[in-house]
Amino acid sequence: MCLFQFTARRLVSQAHCGFKASSSKKQKFCLEMARPSSNMADFREVFAKAKHIAIITGAGISAESGIPTFRGAGGFWRKWQAQELATPGAFARNPSRVWEFYHYRREVVLSKHPNPAHIAIAECEKRLSKQGRSVVVITQNIDELHRKAGTKHLLEIHGSLFKTRCTSCGNVAANYKSPICSALAGKGAPDPDTEDAAIPVEELPQCEEDGCNGLLRPHVVWFGEALDPGVLTAVEKELDICDLCLVVGTSSVVYPAAMFAPQVSARGVPVAEFNMEPTPATNRFRFHFPGPCGTTLPPALARHETEIIS
Repeated sequence: MCLFQFTARRLVSQAHCGFKASSSKKQKFCLEMARPSSNMADFREVFAKAKHIAIITGAGISAESGIPTFRGAGGFWRKWQAQELATPGAFARNPSRVWEFYHYRREVVLSKHPNPAHIAIAECEKRLSKQGRSVVVITQNIDELHRKAGTKHLLEIHGSLFKTRCTSCGNVAANYKSPICSALAGKGAPDPDTEDAAIPVEELPQCEEDGCNGLLRPHVVWFGEALDPGVLTAVEKELDICDLCLVVGTSSVVYPAAMFAPQVSARGVPVAEFNMEPTPATNRFRFHFPGPCGTTLPPALARHETEIIS
């Protein structure tokens, strides 16, 4: 999740500078960024003219739906930080414990619903598509709440809680079972005093492909793993053509996603950040709107008076 293994070279160069220097003149200087604006009317004027909008979302947007985040107080499960469990090594050492953790997360997410920010994004995408304009959501989240809200053009860079991958044959499949297997029913309680279930491997989720029966794992990108190059190529293409970028509910510290918006800003494209508080990238952006994104985002993406609806 936090590996800087992005193959799109444009998104990993000149990041600190906020300006991509001309290679022919070999200029080496940075533009001093103005303090980002919180003027919604100005943002709305930019929004009204945008043809290709890229929206990058993180854990903050789902936190408003009641989903615990990896970072902060919600990052603990029993006595472990989530980052200690979301690794290939942790799964190899104790697949039962890791599956308990992910079973808990799946069950929590299944009980939650998209909030006004998710819905505003989906409705904006549907409306603008009728005008020949595009919206793409590039999310770090694995909860599928964007999909549940109705978003169609979605790139999930960290995978999904509701997909599994076989450790033997590699088959990837959607899986919304609750519980995902009978042995995990009632397991996964996050209380620190809860004992591990110590479920035998053969009773954990198994591949259903003919003759396989291999151990399944969550189809998510763990710490220490590279992101899907196909997904990253699609992300690069979208960021190359976008003429407006929104950053919604992300701490801007997890790479490579933390580099996406700054690199878009570096080529002069307006970037608007919607977040509870400033992030390390805030001063590189044109706009910053503090507060819950479920409150700030709907009016930002509402129909502009200049839009023509046929």
